[in-house]
Formats: sequence, C-alpha cells, structure tokens
Amino acid sequence: MSNITYILPKDLTDHDLIQGILLGDNLVIGKLYKLFYPTIARMIINNSGSEDEAKDIFQESVMVLYNRVTENEFELNSKLSTFLYAVSRRLWLKQLTRKGNLASTSDISDFEDILQIEDDIENHEEKESKFERMNLALHELGEPCKTLIKDFYIKNMSMKDIQEKFGYTSTDNAKTQKYKCLQRLKKIFFNAKD
Repeated sequence: MSNITYILPKDLTDHDLIQGILLGDNLVIGKLYKLFYPTIARMIINNSGSEDEAKDIFQESVMVLYNRVTENEFELNSKLSTFLYAVSRRLWLKQLTRKGNLASTSDISDFEDILQIEDDIENHEEKESKFERMNLALHELGEPCKTLIKDFYIKNMSMKDIQEKFGYTSTDNAKTQKYKCLQRLKKIFFNAKD
C-alpha cells in the first residue's frame, strides 16, 4: 500500500477513485467511506441493522470492490455509488436471511451471489433515472404548480394549508388546481422519456 501524501481534490470521478484503489491509496479508501458509507448505513439501519453491522457490511462491500478492481479487466458499468449500494444490499439481505435461518451458508455462495448484482444495479439506475426525469419535469412545470406539488407530496402540507398559502377560495379549488398541476406534470414526465 502506498502512502501518498498529497491532498485529494474534492471532485474525484469514479475513475479517479478506482485508480486510487488500484494504487492502494489510503486517502482514496477514506474518501470512499466519506462519500458512500452514509447512504449504505442508512439503508442497513432502516432495515433492522445496527451501526456496527452497517460498518461490517460496508467493509465487505469495499473488499468486493477491491477484489473486482484488481482483477485484470474490471469495467464499471454503473456509478460507483450504485455498485457499492447493490453489493451492500445483497450482503445485507444474505445476513438478514441468516439471522432468520439458522442454516449457515458458505462464503463461496456469498461471492457467487455478489457476482449477480447486475440486476440490482440496473434497478437502482432505473430509479435514479426516473428521479432525475421527475426533477427535470418539475423544473419544466414551473410555478405555482412546482411549489404546490412539492408542498403537498414532499412537505405533506394539508389542502387547507395550501389553500391559505396560494389564496384559493376553498380547499376544493386547491384540490382542483393540484389535480391540474399533476396532470401537466405527468404529461411532461411521460413525454420526456429517452
């Protein structure tokens, strides 16, 4: 392992991170933890896990990544965050299965499952793509619809609060406007498909 003493740039690409892993750069490994651990920890803790279990699963995922990167012809076909999330998710599901089932599984079967993460990656990327398209559609929708939709669906504001905020004469009028905005958003979203 090399002890490179330079300071890492803030905007490292996935390619930069993979090159750092190949070089055994400890700063890059630390950057992986800083960038990707919080999301994976949240996923595990929200699914019956502890902070310690999250750390263990993330460590295993980084080892899987290291093993894959150091293979001769590793090609990252997704975002690095998606790859680590998919590996962590699969490892966590295996651990949850083991907790509920006293039958032990061998380490070999664990690694065979990890090699089949492409489906998880595709599903995660598809969701990311839909969220990105929805954000673009919301932006294109414009005001006041953009704010009304966010207030209702994201901030969970009541129709009464929306009526007051936007100055509608009744909650029925607010509901009608929300419905119209939602129809416009759907039209923009579905017409924006790749």
